[in-house]
Amino acid sequence: KQKGMYLHEKYKGLFVLNNGVKIPCVGYGTWRTPDGIDTVQAVREAIGCGYRHIDTAQLYGNEESVGKGIKESGLNRSELFVTTKLKNTDQGYDSTLRAFEGSMKRLGLDYLDLYLIHWPVPAVFKDDWKQVSRDTWRAFERLYGEGLVRSIGLSNFLPHHIDNIEVSAHIKPSVDQLEIHPFFTQKETAAYCRRKGIQVQAWSPLGHGTILDNPVIKEIGLRYHKTAAQTALRWELQQDILPIPKSLNPERMAQNADIFDFNLTQEECLRITGLGETGRTGPDPDNIDF
Repeated sequence: KQKGMYLHEKYKGLFVLNNGVKIPCVGYGTWRTPDGIDTVQAVREAIGCGYRHIDTAQLYGNEESVGKGIKESGLNRSELFVTTKLKNTDQGYDSTLRAFEGSMKRLGLDYLDLYLIHWPVPAVFKDDWKQVSRDTWRAFERLYGEGLVRSIGLSNFLPHHIDNIEVSAHIKPSVDQLEIHPFFTQKETAAYCRRKGIQVQAWSPLGHGTILDNPVIKEIGLRYHKTAAQTALRWELQQDILPIPKSLNPERMAQNADIFDFNLTQEECLRITGLGETGRTGPDPDNIDF
């Protein structure tokens, strides 16, 4: 396959958010990629492989390098979908607006495609998290109304956290980014989001690599001449879940995007879904300490 064709001209895989904004249906993640040349090169390489959706966060500490990678790619800004997330300690109305300005300066961008509240119950606001979440969302709505952000959403929010936002919201969240992979499917939360018209995204869609040696996933993948990673990512796509894989290896970057030339059967999807619900690798959203 020609380099640069994976999510661009060849596949053109898109989901449409509830406000009509189109989003590439596979993203490139940058979690645990440290600020510096590694991140710059990784983002540049991912864009070269064809990724048009780049995901970062204030908490990752690498926004500046992500921005440099975007700039060095030479791609027009309008061809990219860029996401960042608000750090927990900056939740609240005024502090959210200040944090957004900081993220934009580090990224070197004049608008954002998607802005997410990173976690629902930051420890520093645990006693009044409900009001803090609402105030934060009010600031998000202002940024959206001013045209600085094309879409606004959530990350790691469970149904009761989303219900709290919607009590006073004027704009419905477009996205909820959750830890989802074959060992931690979050079926109930994903189904809740679908009913609400909220696009589900999957961070750690390969379970930090825990799924790669699973015999069921490997067996299914072999039928299509695909890796376990490709099979798991395809499983997510077929549930209308948008995966955000991460790799620093250009070959694996390309493989993770090459998932549009096969379809899993319903039986195969059910086998993968049935692998378990106990494989959480990240924090419990109700009990985080940062």
